[in-house]
Amino acid sequence: MPTTSKDRLVVRNARASDIGSIVALSARVYGEDWCYSEAMVRGQLSNFPEGQFVAEYGGQIVGYCATFLIDGELALGAHTWREITGAGFASRHDPEGDWLYGMEVCVDPSFRGLRIGRRLYDRRKRLCRKLKCKGIVFGGRLPGYARRSKQYPDASEYARAVQSGRLRDPTLGFQLRNGFELLGVLRNYLPSDRESGGNAAHLCWRNPDYADHPVIAAARHRGDFRKVVRVATVNYGQRRVASFEEFARQIEFFVDVVADYEADFLLLPELITLQLLSIANSPLPPAQAIATLTQYTQPFVDLISQLAIRYNVNIIAGSHPTERHDGDIHNVCFVCLRDGRVLEQEKLHITPNERRWWGIKGGDTAHAIETDCGPIGVMICYDSEFPELARHLIDQGALMLFVPFCTDTREGYLRVRYSCAARAIENQCFMVLSGNVGNLPGVHNFDIQYAQSCILTPCDFPFARDGIAADTTPNTEMVAFADLHLDQLIQARNSGTVLNLRDRRHDLYQCLWSPRGKPGLSD
Repeated sequence: MPTTSKDRLVVRNARASDIGSIVALSARVYGEDWCYSEAMVRGQLSNFPEGQFVAEYGGQIVGYCATFLIDGELALGAHTWREITGAGFASRHDPEGDWLYGMEVCVDPSFRGLRIGRRLYDRRKRLCRKLKCKGIVFGGRLPGYARRSKQYPDASEYARAVQSGRLRDPTLGFQLRNGFELLGVLRNYLPSDRESGGNAAHLCWRNPDYADHPVIAAARHRGDFRKVVRVATVNYGQRRVASFEEFARQIEFFVDVVADYEADFLLLPELITLQLLSIANSPLPPAQAIATLTQYTQPFVDLISQLAIRYNVNIIAGSHPTERHDGDIHNVCFVCLRDGRVLEQEKLHITPNERRWWGIKGGDTAHAIETDCGPIGVMICYDSEFPELARHLIDQGALMLFVPFCTDTREGYLRVRYSCAARAIENQCFMVLSGNVGNLPGVHNFDIQYAQSCILTPCDFPFARDGIAADTTPNTEMVAFADLHLDQLIQARNSGTVLNLRDRRHDLYQCLWSPRGKPGLSD
């Protein structure tokens, strides 16, 4: 798939060539007197290369995370930073250790607001799960303590006050919101940390996968496999806007909301940008209206991509009429991932009205898209009513299919919904739907809307009884969330009540992809 964004935000394992940049980053964060030396960073990499990560944005190192393995008796007992880390060299690394120790997470002050710290913590949690450790333990700063030390002479009382919500400490509060458990306070942990009075919150995160519960082998062997993915869908209210900036504020509102709920994906509806035609405040003939809308393609893509990075959410941006090099207009879904990549999926099946009134052409290819939560697929509205397309995406490894749609009547909406329910059962996959609600007088062929956005599952015991993980109120602007358990989905595919994917009669029929759709992608 084409990448149209230059500045990517990537979290990856640190390399020896990064040492100078990591030292410079620590100097920007802590000052020249307290930063890491090259020897320290080299020791961290040498002792446990798998546990050191950097966040890279536009080719610049803007975040660093240092980790090593250690025995639980040492990590859970009283200790100082110098003792536990071997004076910053990670020399206490124990290959047989059953806990991960987090010795460092730092973020360039100039790049805060991109949720880089959370990305680094998430990467560390994934490593913990991959290595099947009991959990993560570390000493966390208490930067608000020194200012309140007279009120709370005992740092433990201060930490408990933050834990109960009576006080606000930005660092400890961040740790608690990210699922870390307060064990107590480590005295004299880092004497140079004057803001914390030398103290540190003793924190741990317990690996939810550590217990030996039954999970099928396919989930166990994927070290970075996300067992639970939180998705959000919007019943989006169409209304008149006076400018692109007003439209952008409406979109950002929903991105901000789902980011607060820590969603991994946000799905927006098909043709969401037709709202922009209300800016001119004058009716246009259908073909001219669509041609006018194509002028917003780059501003729209830039907006969604920036929001995806800033709010740390993968955004499936509905769809937008886009003019191609040959002059044809296609209905395109831009998938803006939170690492900065922007990918596309064109609508393949064009409805009679789209052909007649807007002259939209259909695309030729359908690709599964790799994300940090596994492969996904996109089918735009009418595409969902053709079972071959969903099967083609599932055969490429997709576990979730996202369907932005745009329907004007209940009958049209139900065609999409019932088709998606069938796709969920046929392919044992999750389906996420998002549509428009409300009215746009003066915009031809888009004046009324009907939608009930939803998140659908297969119909089997691990899932919601009616195959509906989340639903919205018809024709009401709102957001719906669901936690989708991918491990349960794979388990159902292997040992469910019915095995739709496994029991297909390949000896009788198969789905072949035409060479027009670029050979080698599937058959």
